[in-house]
Amino acid sequence: MPLLRLALASLANRRFTVLLTLFAIALSVCLLLAVERTRTEVRGSFASTVSGTDLIVGARSGAVNLLLYSVFRIGNATNNIRWESYRRFAEHPRVKWAIPLSLGDSHRGYRVVGTSTDYFEHLRYGRQQRLQLAAGRAFAEDPFEVVLGAEVAASLGYRLEQEIILAHGVARVSLTHHDDKPFRIVGILKRTGTPVDRTLHIPLQRMEALHVDWRNGMPARGAARIDAERARTLDLQPKQITAFMVGLHSRAGTFALQREINQYGGEPLLAILPGVALQELWSLMGVAEQALFVVSLFVVLIGLIGMLTAILSSLNERRREMAILRSVGARPWHIAGLLILEAGALTLAGILLGLALLYLGLLAAQAPLQSHFGLNLPLSAPSLHEWGLLGAIFLAGLLMGTLPAWRAYRQSLADGLSIRL
Repeated sequence: MPLLRLALASLANRRFTVLLTLFAIALSVCLLLAVERTRTEVRGSFASTVSGTDLIVGARSGAVNLLLYSVFRIGNATNNIRWESYRRFAEHPRVKWAIPLSLGDSHRGYRVVGTSTDYFEHLRYGRQQRLQLAAGRAFAEDPFEVVLGAEVAASLGYRLEQEIILAHGVARVSLTHHDDKPFRIVGILKRTGTPVDRTLHIPLQRMEALHVDWRNGMPARGAARIDAERARTLDLQPKQITAFMVGLHSRAGTFALQREINQYGGEPLLAILPGVALQELWSLMGVAEQALFVVSLFVVLIGLIGMLTAILSSLNERRREMAILRSVGARPWHIAGLLILEAGALTLAGILLGLALLYLGLLAAQAPLQSHFGLNLPLSAPSLHEWGLLGAIFLAGLLMGTLPAWRAYRQSLADGLSIRL
């Protein structure tokens, strides 16, 4: 204990250098923990982009491809699936609900999804969170109405009751627009941090109405065109959809239904478990995740090297201090222990200050991160993994202290009581 008090007094005597070193360690610790929490939360948020959905069904292709276009609105389906196939499995005894999805159109680079009102009722994200409206209401099944994702409304500056024109295809700049069938904005969803924010949602029948007068991939001309009013009088029962999501009464039957869908003889279908496909997709991006973690570890290492440099640079200035300690009975290993204790105290104080900075930062950034990016970084105690990282940092700090301790040990042996100043 006397040696510890002496180490703390020595640090206080060099307070300016010590504070700079302490702040460098604290910032590096704060950055490491912030990166680790964000990395963990992003992985969890990614894995729960859709939650509560037991199966996603589309035309037979690859699991990742089906996940990309049905959930992330990236790419296109290899083929559509027949409406009869959707109805067959939507009415299956094991199925509690089914959400049809029809893709193909866009608006200023944002994808349009034709679906049913079940989309707003049953789709979940994150920790079983429901979609909520920030303004307006969900669309009705029949009128030309659209519900915008939060990012679409914010980036394009749209508001309720405004009319918009959808474009054919998914290119950001399209030469073909459905300008004879405008849609009225009736709702804007709250931000979710998922692809829902970048999507425009219209009734499934209206997706059919957009293309009711198209022939061979081209719109009708002149008198052959069917406007919105005439389209409302037509039978707009979909003939095909892109994919559908399924929720079951009991998850015990998930694999049996998946096998039944994959072996369906009516047409080639593929049913995937979203969680498994999401993990497969995440593994493709694991290199970037690990690279971010390694960079933050190097930042911590730089902070500890700064502490080592500060202690080493002060050794020659402290040789009088070491000589006085030897004159009052301190042994060389006491001198070495003093330097190790100083390094340990600096590292521990840096860790504690880094934790304080982390929680202050989380307190300030929690609401903006949740609202803008859908990231929920809780003010929780460090996890076992984080405690392990902090323990490793403390041990690394003590290890860094052994080098100046060894030099001080050798100097005190050589100088004895006759040090020359």
